[in-house]
Amino acid sequence: MEISKAVEVGRATPEQVMARLARGEKIVFLDTRNPRAWAEADAKLPGAIRVEADRVGEHVREIPHGRPIVTYCT
Repeated sequence: MEISKAVEVGRATPEQVMARLARGEKIVFLDTRNPRAWAEADAKLPGAIRVEADRVGEHVREIPHGRPIVTYCT
């Protein structure tokens, strides 16, 4: 799938993400851990969209657009 809009990519610290949430920003969290890491995890972020990193392209339509996206993995 081709992305038609410019995408800004960068890194954010947990503190920066928390500050944005505190300001009321609606952030999409994308959990891209591999199946084993995900299954072994003690904690999972409520509301995160679960997609393996190498399969994100297959699920682009399921990811909300127009909002910042924070991906995380191990």
